[in-house]
Amino acid sequence: MIIVFFIKNCNIFNISKTNSIMTINMKKFVIMCLFLTTGLTLTAQNKNWTLQECVAYAIENNISVKQSELEIENSDISKSDAIGNFLPSLNGSAGNSWNTGLTQDVTTGVLRNITSRSSSYNLSAGVTVFGGLRNHRELQKAKMLQLSSQYNLSKIKDDIALFVANGYLQVLLTKANLQVAIEQNKVTEEQILRTQKLVDAGVLPAGDLLEIKAVSAQEKQTIVNSESNVRISLVSLAQLLLIKDYENFDIAEQEFSVILSELTGKSVDEVINSAKVNRYEVKIAEQNMSVAHTDLEISKSIYWPTINAFFNYNTRETDIPRISSIIDSNNPTITSQIGYVGATGEAVLSEIPNTSLLENSAKPFGEQLSENDGISYGLNMSMPIFNGFSTRNNVKRNLVNVKRNEYQLEQAKLDLESSVYQAFVDAEGAKKSYDAALASFESQELAYEYAQTRFDVGLTNSFEFSQSKLRYSQSNIEVNRSKYDYIFKLKVLELFFGIPATELKF
Repeated sequence: MIIVFFIKNCNIFNISKTNSIMTINMKKFVIMCLFLTTGLTLTAQNKNWTLQECVAYAIENNISVKQSELEIENSDISKSDAIGNFLPSLNGSAGNSWNTGLTQDVTTGVLRNITSRSSSYNLSAGVTVFGGLRNHRELQKAKMLQLSSQYNLSKIKDDIALFVANGYLQVLLTKANLQVAIEQNKVTEEQILRTQKLVDAGVLPAGDLLEIKAVSAQEKQTIVNSESNVRISLVSLAQLLLIKDYENFDIAEQEFSVILSELTGKSVDEVINSAKVNRYEVKIAEQNMSVAHTDLEISKSIYWPTINAFFNYNTRETDIPRISSIIDSNNPTITSQIGYVGATGEAVLSEIPNTSLLENSAKPFGEQLSENDGISYGLNMSMPIFNGFSTRNNVKRNLVNVKRNEYQLEQAKLDLESSVYQAFVDAEGAKKSYDAALASFESQELAYEYAQTRFDVGLTNSFEFSQSKLRYSQSNIEVNRSKYDYIFKLKVLELFFGIPATELKF
């Protein structure tokens, strides 16, 4: 069941925590309830997302993560295939046929139409005894690809966590800047009231009041722009999380402080060495190189002979009647002429059994299978002699691939070293920028308080006061910017050091 509320010109929602009564003040409102289908749909419209929730949600729903998980599943299947190559093959076949048509009767020699049935059964097994260690290396390759897929998935999760953290911090920054603009405008509005009184009393000229009102108008424009920036940053974060409900998406009010990191006091060389051991970019490149070496050995195994063992069992049965010969007990033999002597013409006689043919029904099914079975077993060997240089060229091709992956591994290490060094320098620079911004803010705060005191007693004009307040506001915004910039760059450096994205603490 879907319930849709249309609310127009809504003023304010006042929620009491003590009695759980919601009071809604509005000028005009129209509420329409539309009940559709039979299910109840609930949406978390008022949910405020924490950074940890955003990271977990992004990792769970990201399409790249799902694709990488499919690659792991596929590598598991490949590993199962490689294990299956060590096992014997077993195949069975069975057939049953009927023959209908004109057939000569074996007892009478008379042609007649009959239908006969016959069946045959076969069971065969085979196993590779020796194949140049190809099956063993195929299993090694499958395990390497499986590990590489896992590394790739972990890398994708780290990248997503970093992207989400950057988007989340951007929202916090825009909200912090919006709050600065709102607070400054509140001070300006209070100054307008005080200046109005001083102008009315003739202490200050009317131009000072106009100047402050102009500043207030400019600040309100800044507030509008800041609200737009907040909205844009929230939409960008929602898009990163694949959340389509932009209007109701918001983050929790979290305060992130600049905290000491495990990297405090560590040199850039320590971070680089740790990154070479822990970063997935290098691990993936190492696995790719190992796979290339294994492919080379697999291609070389073709030079070796392949020895297979086999075993076959077959049998058959039929319903065709059996023909047997019976010796006449009363006259067991008959004498017949089988030739003559050429010189004398004398006949050559021979006694042969006096038999007659008798048609019997077919033997029982099981008895026929037992009597007609046959077994064959043995070994066969095959060895390539010449295949148009295919094997040799494949070996050369894999050798080139080994060299290519060695270069890629070396390049991955160099790129990682450069990236870590850049991240280290960026983090140091961001920390110095934050410290400088904080010092500037403290100075501008004192100067602003001094200017405000002088303005309240009429010792300075509105222009000088507005300029002091502007410098104070800009320094506050710069503190926010440098703070979140330093936090993010510090997290990038921690990832290089080997701290998993799921353990990043803000």
